[in-house]
Amino acid sequence: MEAVEPLRIQPMGKRASSLWRRLDLKWLIIGICVLAVAYLAVMPLVFLVWQSFLTPQTATKAARFTLGNYASAYSSLETLRLFGNSVYFAIGTAIFAFLVGTALAWMNERTNTPFKSLFFALSIIPLIIPGVLYTVAWIFLASPKIGIFNLLLQNWFNTDYVFFNVYSMWGMIWVEGLLYSPMAFLMMTAAFRSMDPSLEESAMMSGASISQIAWRITLKLTWPAIFATFLILFVRALESFEVPALLGLPVGIQVFTSSIYEAIRQYPSKIGLASSYAVTLLLITMVGVYFQSRLSSQGSKYSTVTGKGFRPRAMNLGKWRYLTATIFVVYFALIVVLPFLVLVWSSLQKFYSVPSMAALQNLTFAAYKFMFNYPALARAVWNSVLLAFGSATSIMLVTSVICWIVVKTKMPGRWLLDNLASLPMVFPGLVLGLAIMVFYLNFDIGIYGTMWIMFIAYVTRFLPYGLRYNTTSMLQIHQELEESAHMSGASWGTTFRRIILPLLKPGLLAGWIFIMIVSMRELAASILLYSPGTEVIAILNWELWENGQYVELSALGVMFIIALFVLVMVAQLIGKKYGVKEDR
Repeated sequence: MEAVEPLRIQPMGKRASSLWRRLDLKWLIIGICVLAVAYLAVMPLVFLVWQSFLTPQTATKAARFTLGNYASAYSSLETLRLFGNSVYFAIGTAIFAFLVGTALAWMNERTNTPFKSLFFALSIIPLIIPGVLYTVAWIFLASPKIGIFNLLLQNWFNTDYVFFNVYSMWGMIWVEGLLYSPMAFLMMTAAFRSMDPSLEESAMMSGASISQIAWRITLKLTWPAIFATFLILFVRALESFEVPALLGLPVGIQVFTSSIYEAIRQYPSKIGLASSYAVTLLLITMVGVYFQSRLSSQGSKYSTVTGKGFRPRAMNLGKWRYLTATIFVVYFALIVVLPFLVLVWSSLQKFYSVPSMAALQNLTFAAYKFMFNYPALARAVWNSVLLAFGSATSIMLVTSVICWIVVKTKMPGRWLLDNLASLPMVFPGLVLGLAIMVFYLNFDIGIYGTMWIMFIAYVTRFLPYGLRYNTTSMLQIHQELEESAHMSGASWGTTFRRIILPLLKPGLLAGWIFIMIVSMRELAASILLYSPGTEVIAILNWELWENGQYVELSALGVMFIIALFVLVMVAQLIGKKYGVKEDR
């Protein structure tokens, strides 16, 4: 008789361990990332809308449902003026930035302007200057009383006439338009560079003038890029905070962002009123982003790039090429050289004074010494670096998983996940800060007034940027690499860690560097969330300006701009070292 092997009962701990190994970590990681994206993108929006329908809670009265916030916000002519100012400012800024950026992009890509490759390399510099510092520099340059331009022209023409008044709607449009013109330049440069120039060359051979070619062919073929660029500029101007706050509030010119800030900062705080303003601003930006996405998906009828290769031939401007080169020089001086130099000049004074021979005798490094000994500086630098590093790393890792789900799988509802991750793009920075503030005031988990709430704000605000960088790289990874790893017995975690992430390295690195830079200069999402001890560099800039410490602000600004410039240069070197080589 055959012996029966006794039944072996596996210990509970070993059975649980075996079960855990059989459960692939894929679903745990995917679940955490999906829940994190849904939580970050949806909950602040829900609570912002909810708060706009509540009366403020007091010590004796609980909050209750009301339409009074919207009635108060939109029943007066003042609100109509506020809406008009916001749209006027956004449209004016978008038009000005677009015209300047497009003209420069056309000269750079379609003409034989001298040194145009150098100008293209320099175009990234204005993007690293924080909005507060850029606005302060233009106050020193074009203020009615202390502006260098006004004082020089008044001295030359022996008059008291104010030639440039930066404290006006046109002054706001001028400063904001110059600040965003490099963005328009880079976007339109990409459009011109990817367009087949054969139609332009045919028109040139048929005797058409340069202006006719530019107006009737080039601009018409780039219409989708034109409209998309204009919409992006419009949305960015609509959500702008620094320029309206520094230039508009002192003279009573208010837009939605400055009104939201004023409603929160006054006592008692009117959170419900600010929320109603924020909802309106959010709706306007959502409309702009919607039309931008619709245009991006329907631009095929403007396509001119086919499988046939092409090499653009620059239009010969003759002697006019020296004029276009001069335009580039003047533009670079206005947007970088003069603002930076006036900050350097201000930082070398005990008290700000207009450049003169007398003031030249009073140069000092006292402002730099003051800032190096400033108690809050080291803490602000550490907080900025910590938030920038943490948010950039978290965003790129989470969005790499989200991009894998959207691009590489056929999971039902993945389109909804893509849209959820992109939702924060429609949040203006100040509105996002308000939404997160409202949420964590009502859902108290102990992070309000700490670094964690600012970390959540940064991750939420820049989540769509990480998604775009990772999506571009994920689309280039072929599915057969994962299939080969799976057939070789590799788990999803091993495949993702050893194959997907290394191949995503160019996109991961580029997105990480970009988010680091924009996080270091972010003000709008921080202004309503910081507390004593959690200040960042952007908040320190703001506080120095509010305290009237202009020379100290200039010294901090000069050091900050130089540090960001060095970071960008290092990033470019790293990008060249680890970038993907193009297949030829």
